Amino acid sequence: MEKLRILVVDDSELVLAMARDALEEAGYEVLTASNGIEANSFIFSRSKPDLIILDVMLPMLDGNKKAKLLREKDFSREIPIVLLSSKSEEELKRLVAESGGDAYIHKPFTPWQLVTTVRKVLESQRR
Repeated sequence: MEKLRILVVDDSELVLAMARDALEEAGYEVLTASNGIEANSFIFSRSKPDLIILDVMLPMLDGNKKAKLLREKDFSREIPIVLLSSKSEEELKRLVAESGGDAYIHKPFTPWQLVTTVRKVLESQRR
């Protein structure tokens, strides 16, 4: 069976490494990008990701704005999006609602929180 592909977009190398380790250990294929522009090479490829984790505070284009743009395009509209940020829970909930995201993860996060959120979002997409 082919592994599900998760794209993690964050400008912190530490966050990318932590997410990659946790998600690979959970059996996912992990792609990483340090900004929204770099992420496009994965999102708009033939083997697009099954889920995208987007940091809210990205250089060049905020993650919540990127999520909105992805929701407007037919090719990427159905890809689940999880926002990632150290903003308050209330602010994150608002950003998810505004951007069309599916969930959020609050920084700092544990590997368990990351994997659990990813699994929940992917399971809800199958229903």
